[in-house]
Amino acid sequence: MPETPEMDEKCPQGFVDLLRVIPELHCDLRYAGPDNFTGAPVTGYTDPRPWLSEPAAQALAPVQEALLAMDLSLLILDAYRPARAVRHFLCWAGDGVEDAQLRQRFHPTLAKAELFTAGYLAPRSSHSRGSTVDLTLCAQGAGEDTLPMGTEFDFFGPASWPQALRIGLQERANRLLLQQLMLAHGFVQSPLEWWHFTLRNEPYPERYFDFPLGAEPAQPPSA
Repeated sequence: MPETPEMDEKCPQGFVDLLRVIPELHCDLRYAGPDNFTGAPVTGYTDPRPWLSEPAAQALAPVQEALLAMDLSLLILDAYRPARAVRHFLCWAGDGVEDAQLRQRFHPTLAKAELFTAGYLAPRSSHSRGSTVDLTLCAQGAGEDTLPMGTEFDFFGPASWPQALRIGLQERANRLLLQQLMLAHGFVQSPLEWWHFTLRNEPYPERYFDFPLGAEPAQPPSA
């Protein structure tokens, strides 16, 4: 799906590169490559670096600090998501083509066209407001060594609900650790996805941004 340069906008001043605010983070933006439920890179992810609103980034910093004391780290899977990426998901869901392997891996009980009606995907994503982040836990020394959480990221089904019981005790403990730290620092959790958190007092609750990752930050007006 091609980019649309004529629609590109500058990154607003209120957004920050999360890896510059919290350099110790691990990052694996899944939609920048093919390892995601669509099986392909997603429109808008031209630069695989996570961006968030500045308040969300600052709220995330003490979560990472607490984890570092346990020799753990956050692993960022998605952060700000351009609105064009959501349009990509809508086109993907409506094209009528099912990939059997991707369906078995990510949404075995739902056709991809049902993911929006079931609430796992939204035609206007909170990610596009800039204060929602998808994340998990990993060992500080190795970003690929993620802690078991009972399902992988973007598994769309009851096993991914934060309060799911049909997972192992260690997986439940790991989810609880992530949940408690995020809620203690001002985030709220999705009822459907253990990895999905939104800043409670998000600065842009009614704005849905569409600058692609890699867009140059807007410059302050000259005096």
